[in-house]
Amino acid sequence: MTNSLILDALGLALLIQLIFFVFAAIKKTDLVTDLSYGLSFVVLAILALIQTNQFLPSLLLTVVIGIWGIRLAGFLFIRIRKLKKDDRFDGIRENFWKFGRFWLLQGVSVWVIMLSAIVFYSKNINIDTLNPFSWLFLVIALLGIVIESIADTQKYQYKNNPANKGHWTNVGLYRYSRHPNYLGEMLMWWGVFGFIAFSLQGWEWLTIISPLYISSLLLFVTGIPTTEKRNDQIYKDSKEYSNYKKKTGLLFPKFF
Repeated sequence: MTNSLILDALGLALLIQLIFFVFAAIKKTDLVTDLSYGLSFVVLAILALIQTNQFLPSLLLTVVIGIWGIRLAGFLFIRIRKLKKDDRFDGIRENFWKFGRFWLLQGVSVWVIMLSAIVFYSKNINIDTLNPFSWLFLVIALLGIVIESIADTQKYQYKNNPANKGHWTNVGLYRYSRHPNYLGEMLMWWGVFGFIAFSLQGWEWLTIISPLYISSLLLFVTGIPTTEKRNDQIYKDSKEYSNYKKKTGLLFPKFF
C-alpha cells in the first residue's frame, strides 16, 4: 500500500495544482496561488485518511495538518484579496511556461513535505502503540501552528495600520524573533515528523526530507532570505532597523 499511496499523493498534488493553474493562467491572477498550496495538504491528508486502516492515529495527524492548512490558506487568501497581486510573480504570471513551472514545483513541494506523513498513513499503527514522545511532538506541531497564526495576525494588523506605514513589524512576537511565522511553520513540520518517527523503518527514515525540505526553503530560498533582502534594501539607512537586527534573533530570541 505504501508505494501506491505515495504515487497517488503525487498525482493528486499535481492535479490540484493543474486545476488552479489553469484558472490563474487564464485570469492572470494571484488570488488562488497560495490558496491552492494550503488546501493541497488538507486534501492529501483526507485522501490518505480514507485509505488507512489505523483510523485514530491518522485522524489525529489529519486534524493537525487540516488545522494548519485551512488556517494558512484562509489567511493568505484574505491577504492577497487586499493586496490584489503578489509581487513575486511580476514578469512570471504573464509567461505561460514560467508560470506553469512554478505550479509544477509547488505541487512537487507539497508532496515532498507530506511524504513522511503519507508513509505513516500507509502503516497499521494502533493508538495504544504510539510512542510517548509522539504526543510531545504532536504538542510541538500544535505549538508551531499557534506561533505561526499569532505572528501572521500581528504582522497583518501592524502592516494594515496607516500609522505604521514605512516601518517594519517589531511588535508582539516580532520583538523577540525577526521571523516567528517561519519558526512556527518549521516547528509544525518537525513536530509532525517527530509524531510519526517511531514507526519508521529502514528506507522510510529518508522521509526526514519532509521537514528538512520545508526548513531549507524557508531558511535559504523563498522565506527568510526574500524578506531579509527586501527589508535590508528598504531600511538600509535606518539605524533603528540596524539595531533591531542586532538585538533580535533571526528565528529564536537572543538572550545575550
